[in-house]
Amino acid sequence: MQENVTFQSDGLKIAGTLCLPDNAPKGKKLACIMVLHGFGSNKTSDNVKIPCKMLNEWGYAALGFDMRGCGDSEGTRANLICMEQVADTRAATTFLQSRPEIDGKKIGVLGSSFGGAVAVYAAGVDERIGACVSSGGWGNGKIKFEGQHPGKEAWAKFTKMLADGKAHRAKTGTSMMVDRYDIVPIPGNLRHNLAQKSHDQFTAETAQSMYDFTADDVVAKIAPRPLLLLHSSVDTVTPTEQSLRMFNLAGQPKDLHLFNETTHFMFAADGGRVRPIVKDWLDMYFPA
Repeated sequence: MQENVTFQSDGLKIAGTLCLPDNAPKGKKLACIMVLHGFGSNKTSDNVKIPCKMLNEWGYAALGFDMRGCGDSEGTRANLICMEQVADTRAATTFLQSRPEIDGKKIGVLGSSFGGAVAVYAAGVDERIGACVSSGGWGNGKIKFEGQHPGKEAWAKFTKMLADGKAHRAKTGTSMMVDRYDIVPIPGNLRHNLAQKSHDQFTAETAQSMYDFTADDVVAKIAPRPLLLLHSSVDTVTPTEQSLRMFNLAGQPKDLHLFNETTHFMFAADGGRVRPIVKDWLDMYFPA
């Protein structure tokens, strides 16, 4: 069962899809997991749809939604400010607590890539979020970008883009637009994983926001709520060390799994070890 829903975040209408398991017992309040999309993507991406279906099969409700400025949600297009996405996630939590079929004390979050970073930060600052799963996420924007733009020449080009964006804003009062792959390089063989209607260009403020974002600062505050970190050990998009950093900073209970056989888009892949590991972890720490 799927229901198109909307809720408010900072006065903006956020569009989502609430997915309920077909075999849910009548009258039972369900545990629900919010599924956060990646960089400039939306709720139609495989990294949202596939986890929502997976969670429904395991007895959970699932909420996928478009962050502000993405998909069908309101907001400035392609202006992705990390703390605003944290606010949208917290607004989604409030919305779920208002739903009669959802157990307001059993709300978790699962995010991929950009969404993984947002998931960790949101769980770190909002105790209503009872469990957190980050897939290919990151905890320190500056260090992440250094890994994505290695070498003096590439780093100088990236940091010049940030400086040019600030100068353009100061001079014109408007945002300089930047190509997606100048912010986050993605190998050509993985670009087919991007959802339809994903943004190709972003404001320079988007890149600056990501650079400044440090989920590392709050990951320890998730404890004693459970944290699961997933990452490809051969990730060619987000450096694997980002999940290792967050794991070292986090409190217990925490788990980290690295997968050699997956790409950055691990939920879009068929089979593999990811799903059984997530299910076993949820059964132990956040059962439906």
